[in-house]
Amino acid sequence: MKQARRWLLLAAALVLLPQAAYAQKKKPKGTTPAPAAPVSADADADSTPAAAPAAATPAPAEGAADQGTPPAAGGEAAAGETPGGEAGGMDICQITPDAPQCTAAKQFNLSDEAKKTIRAEVYAVQQQYVLKGGRVEIQPFFAFTMNDQFVSHDAPGVAINYYLTQVLAVGVVGNWYDGLNSPSDFNFQLRRAAHVAIPLNDYQLSGDVNFTYVPMYGKFAGFGDFIFNYDGYIDGGVGLIRTKPIPIIDPDNRLFSWNNLINFDIGIGLRIFFNRWLSANLEFRDIMYFEKIESTTIATGPDVPVGAQGYNASSPTNPATWYDPNTHFTNDIQMQVGLSVFLPTSFEYALPK
Repeated sequence: MKQARRWLLLAAALVLLPQAAYAQKKKPKGTTPAPAAPVSADADADSTPAAAPAAATPAPAEGAADQGTPPAAGGEAAAGETPGGEAGGMDICQITPDAPQCTAAKQFNLSDEAKKTIRAEVYAVQQQYVLKGGRVEIQPFFAFTMNDQFVSHDAPGVAINYYLTQVLAVGVVGNWYDGLNSPSDFNFQLRRAAHVAIPLNDYQLSGDVNFTYVPMYGKFAGFGDFIFNYDGYIDGGVGLIRTKPIPIIDPDNRLFSWNNLINFDIGIGLRIFFNRWLSANLEFRDIMYFEKIESTTIATGPDVPVGAQGYNASSPTNPATWYDPNTHFTNDIQMQVGLSVFLPTSFEYALPK
């Protein structure tokens, strides 16, 4: 009877103990769990030993499967794990050594890279290096003849342009040739060997009113890290050129005067900027006009005595017989090398970068 009572008490304890455990409140962090209740002194010595572990680890109540595994004692995460569930202090390169940041770290010394000077920001859309609208360009240059193998017409010159907009300018350009015209050695050798005379002309000066259009600009690298900014332009206009034939066919009787001729010009050029107000220029220009050249025939009529009135129409001293009756379309192609100075030397952008 007494033994049966003991078995009933043990069975009741096994049923009630799990419910009491789940009914307990959650213990605050850092507290030490209470010691297990002592075994009753009335317990029989031959009681089943598996009963105590079963009581210490109760089966989850109904619906507890959806709540996941209960946290460790004190509500803290397990040692060696971060609250997010990842291992604490774990380097990503230990998990995925083929990641881009891991392979890049092997190729570069990060400490050395950190010591390097950081360059200024580079914007996807860059502002133009030089603003030209509302500025004056003064362009001194020296021109070299490119297409006349019989006589050269080298000349210093200057162009002055005012930019109405960033890409459009109006201005004037002038060349001074007088004193720098020189027949070539080829012309001398041809006359001596073949007895063939080629009519030649001297230039005195030329001046044109020009319009300039700048359709392109950009930059390129050179001399290491130095960046050169450039722009390309085309220009054209109309003006005046003064020329006269060089007396070659009949130098004893002919003495020419300067002729004023209308010319048209067109050119293409390139500017390379050293800073925002100074650049080096290279331009090719074609000056086109109708030239009056010396006649290759000599009049054979009698001369009019000195002091007499008028000229004999067929006399070699008659200026009307000195010129070729036809004009000849002439291209004077020249290469111009010079500088451009923009005034004022400074400007401000209307919008920030």
